[in-house]
Amino acid sequence: MTTNIRMQRYRRSEAMRRFSQEIQVTESDFIAPLFVREGIDTPEPVGSLPGVTQWPVAMIADQAKTLQSNGVEAVILFGIPLAKDAEGSASYDSNGVIQTAIRNIKKACPDMLVIADCCLCEYTDHGHCGLMKDGELQTDDTVVLLGRIAVSYADAGVDIVAPSGMMDGMVSGIRSALDESNHGLVSIMSYAVKYASAFYGPFRDAAGSGDGFHGDRKHHQMQPAQRQEAIREAELDVLEGADFLIVKPASIYQDIIRDIVETVDVPVVAYHVSGEYAMIKAAAAQGIVDETEAFDEVHLGLKRSGVSKIISYTRSL
Repeated sequence: MTTNIRMQRYRRSEAMRRFSQEIQVTESDFIAPLFVREGIDTPEPVGSLPGVTQWPVAMIADQAKTLQSNGVEAVILFGIPLAKDAEGSASYDSNGVIQTAIRNIKKACPDMLVIADCCLCEYTDHGHCGLMKDGELQTDDTVVLLGRIAVSYADAGVDIVAPSGMMDGMVSGIRSALDESNHGLVSIMSYAVKYASAFYGPFRDAAGSGDGFHGDRKHHQMQPAQRQEAIREAELDVLEGADFLIVKPASIYQDIIRDIVETVDVPVVAYHVSGEYAMIKAAAAQGIVDETEAFDEVHLGLKRSGVSKIISYTRSL
């Protein structure tokens, strides 16, 4: 038996701990969510997401520049339009809130990677992720509309389209729409594995997608109990042409993240969602945890599980 092995040698000083650290998290690992709201002139804080802001369209490029100067290389945009209707028609307006934000950011920060969330929940007056008829989700019609939204984003200069509604066939529909409109090099980052989670509430405040919403999204988002189904969802989206996959939520689904990473051959992104973020902020405000250490531990855990990038509200501050 070998007796001269002492694992504490790796931990005996801060310098040694840094030197032997296996997993590294840097600013380039993060994607910063940005909420862009039409019709406001000054930033508006989101009460349920301390430190997170709804930005006026006119100020979004400056915020992107600030993030870039701090080492963040990618943002994901969520739009809050001035007017909503049953069809979410503002979502594909060439001069809409997100389309304008994309152009402004790309003009100010040509090297910033711009991702745009592609869903109807922020744009419909009923708050659902797709078109509704007689109380039923119209998946196929929604997929056609998602393709139209994606093309409008691509026309504005987006780098990546991120469909988040968990609609069957959404990746295939968007890929076809992009290719047919000569946007074959625009990538798709699919919310391939999105659970019907209790941790999305603050996001709905930030994105305005809870306005007028009744019911739930359990008929298209996944049950938290499902594991094999997550793998099937991921594999299907890759077959349909997804370039990146998102797992959402993140910290309490690291087993799922690991399953997906070991199954697919495209990069996997973790979305550390609003409720997960807000809980740490609340605990830190009560002095229960050290905020910086808690977020660092979460981010390290996500990188350790194998993700390539992390969507985190900590980087949108």
